[in-house]
Amino acid sequence: MNIEKFIIETKKLGIDVTREQLEKLEIYCTFLLEYNSHTNLTAIKNREEIYLKHFYDSLTLVKFIDLNKESTLLDIGSGAGFPGMVIKIFFPNLQVYLVDSNNKKTKFLLELKDKLNVDKLEVINDRIENITSRFINNIDMVTARAVTNLPVLLELALPIVKENKYFIAMKGNALEELENSNYAINYLGGKLKEVKEFDLPHNAGKRMLICIQKIQKSDLNKLRPYEKIIKKPLQKKVI
Repeated sequence: MNIEKFIIETKKLGIDVTREQLEKLEIYCTFLLEYNSHTNLTAIKNREEIYLKHFYDSLTLVKFIDLNKESTLLDIGSGAGFPGMVIKIFFPNLQVYLVDSNNKKTKFLLELKDKLNVDKLEVINDRIENITSRFINNIDMVTARAVTNLPVLLELALPIVKENKYFIAMKGNALEELENSNYAINYLGGKLKEVKEFDLPHNAGKRMLICIQKIQKSDLNKLRPYEKIIKKPLQKKVI
């Protein structure tokens, strides 16, 4: 996807790309390719695929939510900043938290933050389960792109979502994961709001956005430790 096609496709999402945003994306892309030459951040190693499979794909979150009306976003397993850093470029109003346990990736994100000169953005080098107490019931939108299977992911993500707000899992084909998540969604005080399946432009792959609304506050004292979450995911009664 060249820049002209990127502008056309993002307009279909309801986003009019500005010159400043394009300049930041170009800085991002160039730095990612440079950094990736010595540190493995992404398997995608050419500019057009970065614009399509990273930048455009990240922005598909707007299919669900008007991010101009939200205040906080937390991205679990942000990696090289997808979708969280891209969302930050297009929605500077958001306070964004990029969470990843990989020190090499968070080092890249911190350097990228300086290069893009963005504020209201915090890079956190830690596992999400270690910072639940800081964020519990406090984030407008939590997202995770291509992270662990959905029942496990729900138990890590949903507790930090604010009541009546949303967790959006960005997946490929995840119908089986979704079918195995009904118990977890209900147990964790959520409800399945909507699922969107679509193809990326230029036959670049199928995508699924799974939107879970949180309808009941989480109790920190009732959350399971990570070891139990992994050992016995919430696919049936395990507690």
